[in-house]
Amino acid sequence: MKPTRTPTMPSHRHLFIITGPAGCGKSTVAKFIANQFQYPFIEGDDFHSPTNRKKMSEGHPLTDSDRWEWLHKLRDEAEKALVSGASGAVLTCSALKRAYRDIIREVSENDQNVLVHFIYLRATQDLLLQRVEQREGHYMKAHMVKSQFDILEEPDATEPDVLAVDVHGSRNDVLRLAAEAVMSAIKQDTEPRS
Repeated sequence: MKPTRTPTMPSHRHLFIITGPAGCGKSTVAKFIANQFQYPFIEGDDFHSPTNRKKMSEGHPLTDSDRWEWLHKLRDEAEKALVSGASGAVLTCSALKRAYRDIIREVSENDQNVLVHFIYLRATQDLLLQRVEQREGHYMKAHMVKSQFDILEEPDATEPDVLAVDVHGSRNDVLRLAAEAVMSAIKQDTEPRS
């Protein structure tokens, strides 16, 4: 008789933040991940204030003070999604600086049953300028990409909850790599359950 396999389940709920500068594909990747894993999807851009949207559409980069309230709203929305019973959630947020990422990390500080993971969509400035120039009807204009790179603090080894995905490949390659990063994070949290 073959031994029965013990089902495995993640020990925690998971929050995946899809991050990177404008044009890296955050929304596309996040929607794909949310669909694949049946997680609620939170579009970070939807939570910018009208003032922030106006400022960006006029070509003015946001400052730290413009972003703090927005980041706290995103953190709160993620907490709400997870409290609602979801086993995970997906959020888009540029999270260009470590301090911004630290605000989102408060979700796991506030609830020890939640693990926060950043999927950093890594790209060159030239590639993202090209992509943003091709977008129509979006408030983030091409010249704003440079301002985002100017303040970008790329995650390093001191942020082990960040998984980098290179976005220079095809759309399907990027989606596959992002899904593999999510699966890897969940797998590390999986343990046998009786």
